[in-house]
Amino acid sequence: MPRISAGILVALGTAAFMSELTELFHAVGRGDQAAMNRLLELMYADLHQLAQSRLRKSPRELELDTTELVHESYLRFLAAGRLAVTDRGHFLAYSARVMRSIIVDLVRKQCAEKHGGSALKVTLNTNVGSELQASDTEIIRVNDALEVLAQTDDRLVKVVELLYFAGMTHDEAATALGVTGRTVRRDWRKARLLLSAALD
Repeated sequence: MPRISAGILVALGTAAFMSELTELFHAVGRGDQAAMNRLLELMYADLHQLAQSRLRKSPRELELDTTELVHESYLRFLAAGRLAVTDRGHFLAYSARVMRSIIVDLVRKQCAEKHGGSALKVTLNTNVGSELQASDTEIIRVNDALEVLAQTDDRLVKVVELLYFAGMTHDEAATALGVTGRTVRRDWRKARLLLSAALD
């Protein structure tokens, strides 16, 4: 009997995993609660990494840790009832948007408590992947600018969410969005110009 190589076994395992994910995405789209639980179980490590990347660039005083952000995201998924996601990349992009919303809500609350919500002029930190942390004000101003940008080009918003809010690399964002790395780089340059103008 011929021996099956380790590479083939890994490929078979990956194919089975992707097949299960596809079935789960369809079931979650129909509002299947058991499928939602299984999906989050399979995607927990990805969600945890996404949350960790995002929180690394958040204000140090943000009262939220990685596990809490993942769990709060899960609660928002449940509150939504059903998710219109079609694949892993789409799910991660949706998760990045949910995490952005959670962080912005918390930052707004903390700003109101600390400063009375006073606003300062900020610029978009375009150093993707850096260890620099955004200020409370920058997070809120960028979020508000994204809300305006979403009215004209939703994909640009998704690129910003994945690069700026989720801390993904260009290639990771490209995979999540189902486009090329070149497209992500072009969209990122365009988004930075538009957001910089909005933040002035």
